[in-house]
Amino acid sequence: MSAIPEKIGKYRIIDQVGRGNMGTVYSAEDPFAKKEVAIKLAHSQYVNEKEIGERFKKLFFNEAQAAGVLNHPSILKIFDADVDGDSCYLVMEYIHNAKTLDCYCKPDLLLSIREVVGIIYKIAKALDYAHRQGIIHRDIKPNNILQTESLDIKIADFSIAMIIREDFLETQFHGFLGSPLYMSPEQINEWKISTNTDIFSLGVVMYEMLTGHHPFKADNLNAISKKITSEKPAPLSDFRNDVPEGLEYALKRMLKKSPDKRYNMGLDLAADLALIFEDLDTVENQDSLRDKFESVQNLGFFQGFTDADIWELIRACDWHKYASDEPIIKEGEEDHSFYIILSGVVNVEKNGQKIDSLQEGNCFGEMGYLAQAKRSASVIAKTDVSLIQVNSSTLDRAAEDTQLRFLKVFVKTLIERLADTTSILTQTDFK
Repeated sequence: MSAIPEKIGKYRIIDQVGRGNMGTVYSAEDPFAKKEVAIKLAHSQYVNEKEIGERFKKLFFNEAQAAGVLNHPSILKIFDADVDGDSCYLVMEYIHNAKTLDCYCKPDLLLSIREVVGIIYKIAKALDYAHRQGIIHRDIKPNNILQTESLDIKIADFSIAMIIREDFLETQFHGFLGSPLYMSPEQINEWKISTNTDIFSLGVVMYEMLTGHHPFKADNLNAISKKITSEKPAPLSDFRNDVPEGLEYALKRMLKKSPDKRYNMGLDLAADLALIFEDLDTVENQDSLRDKFESVQNLGFFQGFTDADIWELIRACDWHKYASDEPIIKEGEEDHSFYIILSGVVNVEKNGQKIDSLQEGNCFGEMGYLAQAKRSASVIAKTDVSLIQVNSSTLDRAAEDTQLRFLKVFVKTLIERLADTTSILTQTDFK
């Protein structure tokens, strides 16, 4: 880490608080206003580079020009922009203990659906304001959206914003600009940009916040571009079973490939999100999900699984209860799920004859899942039973290491059952 400067311009530097592609951010004191501010200092290697230096400076100060015309509670304020020798810097509103939304895009750290909808609602209204002022952000992504200690939202980093105002006549930046994973199809193809470009990027952010997965994740830029321009993301139901129909509709509309099929303005999206709030009373709250997590976490089945693996599972799986003597799966059925017993005892029967009993922490149905074949036996509740049903599509969407952990458990289970069967057969032959 490079040494922290004592002063930048008239501002006394307090500490380094962040570092990005274009600059380093410091907390500082404004000696005249007597308040704490944030200073974004451009990286000197770009500023002083002969071929790209001037373009970089223009890109850097574009943020001040774009954000300088905006005054909205959910948009980070820019106070000043200046050059001090070889240093280019911006002076911004300082947000104490700010978090970016990136920390809420991981499977084990997801917010409740109500919280996600509330955040996206605030961003949609702020973008609507910016768009009506002639500013298109063009780089909406989790790292560019801050959450304050009081849970307010601040959109930051307007460095590649497009300014479409009559009073702004400078040449704009065009071409392949932005963060590839969050670009709209028109950005990828370098077509005309409109306000609903930001709506598409916001849709990607919302998808991540609801699932913990990126809708267009791929191994290289070409593959990402192809997915964004021509492939539909997996439905939310592949990752969780508690998403209201209205929210699924809103997200699909945000992620339409054709701009004219998306929400045209942020206010239209915000209006739909406001209506969706009415449907969220039936959605499980975070405390209920936490109870489920704790009930599953201590099962022997999940030894070696990460918290992220378990959180993904409890959101995506179906939870069932069965009364004593109630059938769970029937011999000959087509069913490619497998089941994990949370409490109670079940009997495994073939041709009406009991062949095994399973209890809390055991799984069954894994052969039907692995072989994609009809059920070779029936499973019937011996006592009251609580269990989770894992669909094949849920596991297929999981990360490779998660799938390997499941396969390891399946192999161990099959070996144990084979050993038990061999022991029973040996005793029978002996008699």
